Amino acid sequence: MANLDQYRVNPKKFALSNYKASDKSERTGDKAQDALLLEKLATEINALQDILHAQAKHKVLMILQGMDASGKDGTIKHVFSECDPLGIRLASFKSPTPIELAHDYLWRIHKEVPKKGEIVIFNRSHYEDVLIVKVHDWIDETECKRRYAQINDFERMLSETGTLIVKCYLHISKEEQKVRMIERLSDPTKTWKFNEGDLKERELWDNYMQAYENAMKATSTDYAPWYVIPADSKTNRNLLISKILLNSLKSLELAYPPVSTEYQTIKIAD
Repeated sequence: MANLDQYRVNPKKFALSNYKASDKSERTGDKAQDALLLEKLATEINALQDILHAQAKHKVLMILQGMDASGKDGTIKHVFSECDPLGIRLASFKSPTPIELAHDYLWRIHKEVPKKGEIVIFNRSHYEDVLIVKVHDWIDETECKRRYAQINDFERMLSETGTLIVKCYLHISKEEQKVRMIERLSDPTKTWKFNEGDLKERELWDNYMQAYENAMKATSTDYAPWYVIPADSKTNRNLLISKILLNSLKSLELAYPPVSTEYQTIKIAD
């Protein structure tokens, strides 16, 4: 297993500028070999997810954050390609509805967290409430810091009640985002993904980078660490997240539940 700690955010010495979005160090240098490795990792994740679901003891939450076109959907498609849908669930968070706005900002998040034996993937998350809202000055610095503390408390509670939390920031460069946006406009199979609003957010790129850096520095903890995932290379992104998830699953005490003594005496009639 590669040294994954180099991608883990250490709040005491973290600067997003120290991470290169173009990094491809998780790749082997051979496309066919990369594909085989990704398939192998996906198979291992599937095997552990099967035990996780059967054991029904642990809960796993993977959070994916990143700028538009950073590859959140692609990550889900490839990392979990071998997994049985049973025991895995996706929750996507867009602009809050009137009902959600009538509650605290964590209300819609809390009801989507995993139950025992389940992996839940957040495509965007509660971090939108310290990212886009801060970039657009819908909250001030005091409120933002208050939310950092609330998020840490929320994630600590999840961790202390049996949830393994893995948070991945998909680090794409502004140049690569432009390439992917052009692809969306020119490819009929991808045009449906294009949103003109994404261009307005792109104009605030530097503000978003600062907001992401501040958020990760304030909320990367021992119980809910952030990982910066170089994501200009889709293959590198998928390999790295697969390795991080697999390593995290291996840290759990996963085992199939013991066979009931009653089952050992059951006879199946001809």
